[in-house]
Amino acid sequence: MKGINHLVLAAHNLDSIRAHYEALGFKLTASGQHPFGTGNAVIQLHGSYLELLAVTRPQDIIEHGTREFSFSAFNRDYLQRHEGFSMLVLDTGDAASDIREWTAAGLQTYAPFEFSRKARMPDGEDVMVGFSLAFVSNRLAPWLGLFACQHYRPEYYAQPQFMTHSNGAHHVDEVWISGPGALALSGYFATVTGSNAVDRQAGLISIATRFGTIKLAESDVFADSFGEAPPHPADGPHLCALTIACSKKGELPMQMLHSIGERHILPSKDCFGTVLAFRAS
Repeated sequence: MKGINHLVLAAHNLDSIRAHYEALGFKLTASGQHPFGTGNAVIQLHGSYLELLAVTRPQDIIEHGTREFSFSAFNRDYLQRHEGFSMLVLDTGDAASDIREWTAAGLQTYAPFEFSRKARMPDGEDVMVGFSLAFVSNRLAPWLGLFACQHYRPEYYAQPQFMTHSNGAHHVDEVWISGPGALALSGYFATVTGSNAVDRQAGLISIATRFGTIKLAESDVFADSFGEAPPHPADGPHLCALTIACSKKGELPMQMLHSIGERHILPSKDCFGTVLAFRAS
């Protein structure tokens, strides 16, 4: 069974989304540059991380190919529609094997993609971090980015000095997908994650992964849970919200949030097109 590895949160301006998440009490790594036109900053959590992303060098973007899925072209095109939660990334120890298994299951897969980039450690040392990516897609959800990421230097994304946040953030608890047709993706996500832990309720399907739970929700259930409709209904089923589990000792910026049940919520209009929720664990 796979787990949630990281979430891609796309914005027009990397400095702006960095400043926003810092104001929410997150500690960020230094910004990095991909060799294919996007730049990022990372919020390291326990078992997963958030990737804040923008197109920083549009001239370097790699276009989609016949059998190639382009991470940078997808995010560029996504941002031409709006900012938001563009991609869900699962963990894997063997991206090439995932592609073979997903292809055998009848899913739309693509050629493997590998790359590396420079990253700076806290002591100032420059290191190379490498990745092998396995992309998959579903025609019912064209704006829901999904892939598995094999890390060749995973320790870079689990540095203790970056995992202590003033808001108490600990790990990604939930990822919410909603919009027209969201429940029809349950078999797709069960196959991609390898999870048999699927719980079905009225208007809501929960798929437990090794790290975190994927929630497929009808629009009214999503609205009841977060106080707003899915933010981008024209996208079809899309990544709408994430819930971060927090230590009770953390200091949340409550003046920016409203509460529904156990969730303290920042609406999508105030969070670059993504509903962000915190919950004490």
